[in-house]
Amino acid sequence: MKIEVRVPTLSDSVASGTLLPWRKQLGENVARDETLVDLETDKVIMEIPAPASGTLIELRQAEGAVVKADEVVAVIETGEQAGEVPPPVKPVQPVVAQPDTTKAASPTPVHHPKVSPSQTLKPSQPRPAEPAPVVTAGESRREPMSRLRQRVAERLVAAQHTAAMLTTFNEVNMQPVNELRQRFKAEFETRHGVKLGYMSFFVRAVCQAMQQFPVVNAAIEGDDIVWHGDIDIGIAISSPRGLVVPILRRAQTLSSAGIESAIADLGQRAREARLTLEDLSGGTFSITNGGVFGSLLSTPILNPPQSAILGMHTIQERPIAENGQVVIRPMMYLALTYDHRLIDGRDAVQFLVALKAALETPDGLLSANG
Repeated sequence: MKIEVRVPTLSDSVASGTLLPWRKQLGENVARDETLVDLETDKVIMEIPAPASGTLIELRQAEGAVVKADEVVAVIETGEQAGEVPPPVKPVQPVVAQPDTTKAASPTPVHHPKVSPSQTLKPSQPRPAEPAPVVTAGESRREPMSRLRQRVAERLVAAQHTAAMLTTFNEVNMQPVNELRQRFKAEFETRHGVKLGYMSFFVRAVCQAMQQFPVVNAAIEGDDIVWHGDIDIGIAISSPRGLVVPILRRAQTLSSAGIESAIADLGQRAREARLTLEDLSGGTFSITNGGVFGSLLSTPILNPPQSAILGMHTIQERPIAENGQVVIRPMMYLALTYDHRLIDGRDAVQFLVALKAALETPDGLLSANG
């Protein structure tokens, strides 16, 4: 029996994907649920598994083809003929098959495997990192942008064209947070199995400031303002494929340990290309930390349809005036980019002031239950 391998259902926000190199070739035996090929969407790389065990007898789409949900990409032969491989004269590289005009008259039944919601798409397993291209002096090299890079570029340009973006700045003395981390980090890690980083303080400070200024968590939809009941924070993470922004959901309900654990998990899965479409969907606010790369100051770009994004930067010891004295303190610049169509300058500035105040008196940010 011939069984078609189809692109499973993607999501409302992902219409198509690009096939990466085939993992199995013509004539090879495959096992049910074994990965045949990876599908690169503009958000994640997913696996297309074999719907049944048998022999791969046809590749309908080649590497690099753009395919949509439910499109046939290959055919597997099961049953008595499953062990038969194509004659040697046939090409063993992926080829795009021509449409079969006699298909309706063919007596061979074609099975369309049904995919349950939980089987829709699996995140791809980690693939070996490709070496950076070597370009010698006097030469140049051209290569197509990945779908993720294309999508990021489109969204960044769209944000600049559709939103009235404005950035306001402040700085925060990180010494109180540093002292609190030093005091509790060993106990925290022993108790929860995760390190006490800076991000949990910032996430909880953001949630606290949003209680006073909920407009920072709102969004424009047509002529309406959407007021979000939950604070779903996108955490910008650098992955081998580029920047991804998985969502920390209902951040206002999470303890410090819950935040650190969730971010560690998202970061690990981003590096291993195991994020799902669900991980990247939604979000009402974003945080990006250029400080991990040494950035002293920047102006983040909005992640539509969100109305604000917070930029963290490197911690640098600087002289500041404190109680009439010049002292050296570990300082961090904060940047809040916001959509001025919705958020007034006063609210944006006061949101940052509230954030600064929370971080400089951080005892309340380290939750009692971790």
